[in-house]
Amino acid sequence: MSEIRKTENQAKLIRLFRKVHRITASLLFIFFFVMATTGLLLGIKKHSGELVQAKSYKGTSTELSNWLPLDSLHKNACKIFRDSISQTLPLKLDRIDVQEDKGMVKFIFAEGFWGIQIDGATGKLLHIERRRSDFIEKLHDGSILDYYLGTSNNQIKLIYTTIMGLSLLLFTITGFWLWYGPKRIKKGKHKVSNQ
Repeated sequence: MSEIRKTENQAKLIRLFRKVHRITASLLFIFFFVMATTGLLLGIKKHSGELVQAKSYKGTSTELSNWLPLDSLHKNACKIFRDSISQTLPLKLDRIDVQEDKGMVKFIFAEGFWGIQIDGATGKLLHIERRRSDFIEKLHDGSILDYYLGTSNNQIKLIYTTIMGLSLLLFTITGFWLWYGPKRIKKGKHKVSNQ
């Protein structure tokens, strides 16, 4: 009798997990789809033929002692930005990526997902890029809303990644139990029929 009760309890638990699994999947389907798609794009970004991320172009010298001062390179990047990209977007930088081994510096601007690659030694333009990978990354981690709403501390990203992380953990647990639970029930029924 206790084996039958155990089996009934396991069946109830499986039904509960199936319901939780189904409801969570229904509520978060779009978010999981976006995360999966953007994760795939980010995984292949360097092998996308520059569709997702531009290659890093090479400058004329990898010797830092031959390079122009960083402030001069920055001024050149800002001039190129104004001449070739926008007269109105702010010149605020998101980051500077110094690639000594390529002889190049990337100036990545905070607004509009633009990057400018400058030769470290000559200060000349190597490449202007639209930073699609940065946009995709912001979609992937939910910070795109922080970006457009101008939140101060990535609060939306924190909430989004917490919800998605907990949901994936819940999916893993309930999914495992939906696979393993019926095996336990079958094993329990087998014990009962052999008694």
